Amino acid sequence: MRAAERERGQVLLLLVAILGLGAASLFLGTVGKPRLEAAREQRTLQALRDAREALVGFATTHGRLPRPAISVTNGFERTTPCASEAACTGFLPWATLGVRRTDAWGKLIRYSVTPVFTESPVQRTSAFGTKTVLTRGGGGAIAYIAGNPNCSLASPCMAAVLHSAGRDNFGVSDTGAILANGAAGNVDEAANIAAVQNFMRRPATDDPRMPGGVFDDFVDYIDPQVLYVQMTRANVLP
Repeated sequence: MRAAERERGQVLLLLVAILGLGAASLFLGTVGKPRLEAAREQRTLQALRDAREALVGFATTHGRLPRPAISVTNGFERTTPCASEAACTGFLPWATLGVRRTDAWGKLIRYSVTPVFTESPVQRTSAFGTKTVLTRGGGGAIAYIAGNPNCSLASPCMAAVLHSAGRDNFGVSDTGAILANGAAGNVDEAANIAAVQNFMRRPATDDPRMPGGVFDDFVDYIDPQVLYVQMTRANVLP
């Protein structure tokens, strides 16, 4: 009788342990997922920063910024001059720069550069940036983080922009697969993936009711004034 009771007790303890492990795994999974995504976001931001620094470094050596990559699988910069803003928009020339080519979700980093900044030497007395970075203020109103609506020599915009499509929606994988949009009404993300001059950067949200829809993109940029300072120090400006 006592042996049977001991066996039942042991079975009960085993069941309690199993249930406890399951609950702990569920808890860790719930807590761990946001931490994992936060780590990926930080790695993506670092990848964009590294790319920006590499682009400036390229300019201080070559007297210009590089053109976009040849293709999704060839990371060397294009050999032909950019004939338009669209032609100067593509993917980061990661092989030329010696940096990683994707964000933390395995999506290729996009790169859009003002055409005149890819011509050596950059003529600082006539060249001006044409890229802008936007955001949304109160009520969804569009505002400028960098650049302005009338880019000119007197009021230049940014020299180049880097873009990650973030965790969800849009983007191109490192194998060249075009990733589908899994949301509806995410007009800011859709605009970013098609942009050649004006890019959106705003706080991430999963709420489709927010102006511009859900959003998890990352955008960085190169200020031409910062670029000029570094290029001047390297004696590569006329």
